[in-house]
Amino acid sequence: MIPLVKVALPNKKKLLPELEKILYSGMIAEGEAVYEFERQFGSHFGLNNVLAMSSGTAALHAALTLAGVGPGVEVISTPMTAEPTNLSVLHCGAKIIWADVDPYSGNIDPESVKLKITPKTKAILCVHYAGYPVRLRELREIADAHGISLIEDCAHALGAKYDGKHVGDFGDYAIFSFQAIKHMTTVDGGVLVISDASKLNLAKRFRWFGMLKGLPRTELDISTVGYKYNMNNVTATIGLVQLSVIDEILNKHIQNGRCFDEEFASIKGIDFAKCEDVAESSYWLYTILSDRSNDLERAFNSAGISASKLHKPNNLHSIFKSSKVNLPGLKLFYSRLLHIPCGWWVSGEIREKIIDVAKKG
Repeated sequence: MIPLVKVALPNKKKLLPELEKILYSGMIAEGEAVYEFERQFGSHFGLNNVLAMSSGTAALHAALTLAGVGPGVEVISTPMTAEPTNLSVLHCGAKIIWADVDPYSGNIDPESVKLKITPKTKAILCVHYAGYPVRLRELREIADAHGISLIEDCAHALGAKYDGKHVGDFGDYAIFSFQAIKHMTTVDGGVLVISDASKLNLAKRFRWFGMLKGLPRTELDISTVGYKYNMNNVTATIGLVQLSVIDEILNKHIQNGRCFDEEFASIKGIDFAKCEDVAESSYWLYTILSDRSNDLERAFNSAGISASKLHKPNNLHSIFKSSKVNLPGLKLFYSRLLHIPCGWWVSGEIREKIIDVAKKG
């Protein structure tokens, strides 16, 4: 089967010598490799105040906490995402308020967000689903008008752009994930981006037991709860090597995605996810929309091409039953949704096979 997602690692001639150096350096926990990764990641993607974390979920827990999310407050979020996005809200003890999604992209709908704001709303949590940027300008305006935080979950969207800038540069907080099957992996890991530099030390304490690294433990005082959410030098080293090849990987996703856009535009019965003209998807997954998505899924799988909806809308899980609400946009999007491969492993030959199956299917 041609996989829907696949791990991307650099050539072993590049990676293994660097790993050997760090593994036998005597410094494998959080250290200079982590801080260099933070600097290079921020420089590469035009982002300031970058902190490396043990996972994207850890970064999201930190973002929500720094935004003041806790018991008694509400977070407006999207159900169309991987479950950790919204489980992180529960980690903080807050209540999730579902906004509906745009049926043409699967992303949170700003018009629905406006209707869900209450005095208890503390943050808007948006996800650039499958790599397609949300309507950031509208969400930013809503957040500013109500004095609440905008948090970007960019786990699917490394390399995606909005208004000429990389996603992650628009929220009060943003997170990226380097879990195994994302555009870029460090085996596991994540990044927290903070717009307000004055909160960096608080975030650093959050990721390390409430303590600041580099201070003698006999002299410091723990005043806030922290966790073991730090990245280590080994995964950071993988990340540093990955940054040297990530543009090539991202470009292959984008080239394949744009090719599918062009080809599918002329196939009757098939539509595809779209974002604003100022937005550029990084196509972690390619999103087909069709009234016959189940038939297409069977056709692709029969031809040896993995295709599925991949995620279950989070509002359908019993753990979120207290937030149940009617979401017609989500219902329409999910009924028509089908993801197909468009990553770096999809060669021109495979791409043609996918297009041929779509035409026949």
